[in-house]
Amino acid sequence: MNDEPVSLPYPVGLRLAGRRVLVVGGGQVAARRVPALLDAHAEVVVVSPEATPAIDALADHGRLRWERRPYAASDLDGVWYALALTADPAVNAAVAADAEARRIFCVRADDATAATAWTAAAGRYEGLTVAVLAGRNPRRAAAVRDNIVGALRDGSIDTTGVRERVAGVALVGGGPGDPDLITVRGRQLLAQADVVVADRLAPPALLAELGPHVEVIDASKIPYGRAMAQEAINDALISHAKAGKFVVRLKGGDSYVFGRGFEEVQACADAGIPCTVVPGISSSISVPAAAGIPVTHRGVAHEFTVISGHIGPEHADTLTDWEALGRMRGTLVVLMGIDKLGAIAAALIEHGRDPQTPAAVVQEGTTATQRSVRAPLAGIAAAVAERGIRPPAVVVIGDVVALGDGLSRDADPR
Repeated sequence: MNDEPVSLPYPVGLRLAGRRVLVVGGGQVAARRVPALLDAHAEVVVVSPEATPAIDALADHGRLRWERRPYAASDLDGVWYALALTADPAVNAAVAADAEARRIFCVRADDATAATAWTAAAGRYEGLTVAVLAGRNPRRAAAVRDNIVGALRDGSIDTTGVRERVAGVALVGGGPGDPDLITVRGRQLLAQADVVVADRLAPPALLAELGPHVEVIDASKIPYGRAMAQEAINDALISHAKAGKFVVRLKGGDSYVFGRGFEEVQACADAGIPCTVVPGISSSISVPAAAGIPVTHRGVAHEFTVISGHIGPEHADTLTDWEALGRMRGTLVVLMGIDKLGAIAAALIEHGRDPQTPAAVVQEGTTATQRSVRAPLAGIAAAVAERGIRPPAVVVIGDVVALGDGLSRDADPR
């Protein structure tokens, strides 16, 4: 029976900023390890006769130095930390032995038992670093890390009581409707909010996830309906932030795509309120995709244009160049255009667009209630009326619509 004590690793955080790190090997393992070293602002030197395109690109951009040759012991001069990541055990053993002689901690990709350091499975969340070591079972370490970081992100592990309170505003694009399509960063900030000022198009399921302590303000930004004046929205953001609250302004899609988001950023800046902007997935691209329609496709459309249909072509003071839109042959995506669809189609046809151009309207895209209708441009408004399609909906006009005829996923977009 072996009575020797089990040797456990001693966890420590290395501050590598400005310190040289040697990576011997330029293959896929190195390509996975190097980004974290660069995030730590280490001075990374890769020694390998060949390297992956990813490492080559990082070298071309000056992010690291790549020595295109075999390893030499002198490569360890001035090095604080080394990683032996080649496919040749003899080379890895030489690097580890040379590093040991110089008292430099060294990772070996091929034999963890012969290494003096192990790379932890690491994840980050709001200033926290979670690092997991599981002996020689990296998959187990990665699984545990993912579970912990996931629990931090979805609030299962609550850190709100111990996090540093930061007053200010975050402008978060909530995505096209499916709550799973908000960005990771957006969901993180939403989980930290004291106050949420939400638009009607913000995914309602995201609001259902908020804790009971969160104050939710309905901005009621419904086109042609009751609306909270933009000035009142700005005032709400500023007043709550000045009261020491962290405020999330939650919008549908992306805040800068017909969302008046930059007006709110300007108002916060004028009031001296720090404001973070988190981009969202725009419905102009994601909703057509959910209905099986690519906005561009090789040989069919090499451009797409997104316009607001809020002010239709019947308005003389419209800024939209309908003549130019009628001449274009790429994809046209219209947001907030259901009520004006007949006038929009007529204007496009008047200015040269083929009346038989395929068109589609997708209602509540990416959600469980998604449904769509397809018809030629000349008949799309009538088809929408017949099917009872209502806002929110996205209009897509162009030959790409026909590509998705057999790919409609309206029954279950997820």
